[in-house]
Amino acid sequence: MASPADLIYRTTGSTILHPLSELLHLSLDQVNFVVCQLIALVTAVWFRIYLSPCHAHTAVRHAFATVLGGYFAIFCFGWYSLHIFTMVLVSYCIMAKARIENVHRYSFVVAMGYLIVCQINRVYIFNYGILSTDFSGPLMILTQKITTLAFQLHDGMAKNLEMLTHEQRQYSVKKRPTFLEHLSYHLNFMSVLAGPCSHFKDYIAFIEGSHIQSKLLDVKLNMNGHYKRPNPSPTVAVFSKLGFCGLMVILFLTFTKAFPFSKIIDDTFISEIPLYMRLIYLYIAIQACKPKYYFAWVLADAVNNAAGYGFNGVDEKGNDRWDLITNLNIWNIEASTSFKMYIDNWNIQTAAWLKRICYDRVPRYRSGMTFLLSALWHGLYPGYYFTFFTGIPMMLAARVVRSNFRHFFVSSKSRKCLYDIVTWMATQLAVCYTVTPFVLLAIEPSVKFYKSVYFYFHIGIFLVLVLLPVKPSKRSQKQPSKQTSPHSANHVKED
Repeated sequence: MASPADLIYRTTGSTILHPLSELLHLSLDQVNFVVCQLIALVTAVWFRIYLSPCHAHTAVRHAFATVLGGYFAIFCFGWYSLHIFTMVLVSYCIMAKARIENVHRYSFVVAMGYLIVCQINRVYIFNYGILSTDFSGPLMILTQKITTLAFQLHDGMAKNLEMLTHEQRQYSVKKRPTFLEHLSYHLNFMSVLAGPCSHFKDYIAFIEGSHIQSKLLDVKLNMNGHYKRPNPSPTVAVFSKLGFCGLMVILFLTFTKAFPFSKIIDDTFISEIPLYMRLIYLYIAIQACKPKYYFAWVLADAVNNAAGYGFNGVDEKGNDRWDLITNLNIWNIEASTSFKMYIDNWNIQTAAWLKRICYDRVPRYRSGMTFLLSALWHGLYPGYYFTFFTGIPMMLAARVVRSNFRHFFVSSKSRKCLYDIVTWMATQLAVCYTVTPFVLLAIEPSVKFYKSVYFYFHIGIFLVLVLLPVKPSKRSQKQPSKQTSPHSANHVKED
């Protein structure tokens, strides 16, 4: 049987950085990923300054972004990168040859089908992992991009404007993309490894050089034409995000390793530690799992910003906003007082993709279908389905509790403060309880965890849904024709 050290070295990607991985005691795929993202960051600055739209033709920018992105994929995943290239090429054939009335269906089935086959391969053939190289992350982002473009192309070429929502009209694509545009959108070096997924029209506007000006024009129109300012620089945004990434590295190397998640299902820990202490440890262990996600997503955002992509206008104080494709609102995550607020601000671009691809389009059972798609997209680990199918009734129960009790606490600041504290604690416990199987992955440890805490949230959810009356919200009373997605891209706080 191969030792852990052998598995660190045995990778389909490049092994040139193996000495560095041994020095840092990190797996080779992690080192390859971080080094490629740091190279992408430096290259993005050069790309923005020396290969800007005023210095280089659009085709040159597309080609450079594609070639470097393809190299990163090969460097990190070796021959497994063929899966990525295959999906891109097959999706282009569908976009170019399929009838426009069916392009979205074919693209969705092929992209999701290919992803699921690879996930089956990972779970059931390679026993929860493929060597030390996991290409499923880029493949998941690629699936989002393929389906996003396909649906927006269908909206722009096969539907009447009256049939579309405001967002669908805004991002609809009026003509089939060229081969180079298609490659660049899916394989560009800024997002090929860690995303995020963005709208095709936004990306093309960035490559062509109209991205920032269009956002500034929106600001000018909103202020009746009385707004003038120079083009914004991403320098402050990039450095602030890099500083945050540095903090996450420190936390990962210290805090994360100090609180192993596997301890929550340790027999001695369960038998000797009282329940309330185990719940406190669970909260800390969940927090300790976050730095790697925060690091990867914020670094990816910084890479895009460094290239000049991600400008989103200005805020009410006139400060530049570089959050167009941001994946996290960390303050709203850590301070969330509702289950919906938490998931709305975690992996924002995936939530937006689920909304635009599924929730806004399915005729019925919107929440259930959206959660199901989310689970399938994440993979086939049984723990994912424990999490997602606990999350559906969890969200319903939270809405029922809020509609029955919130109005008692908003009459004074002290009561509202108490309400916020209690709902914050309940939300954090609910999230920890729900996502634990997502981390544990397999059935046996997930069931063992729920038994160790006596299924207390499942029982509580059942009692809430059975005993408390379901009251329509004020929003649904005022706008009965509109529904709010559990994965809404509009990150509005729910008290």
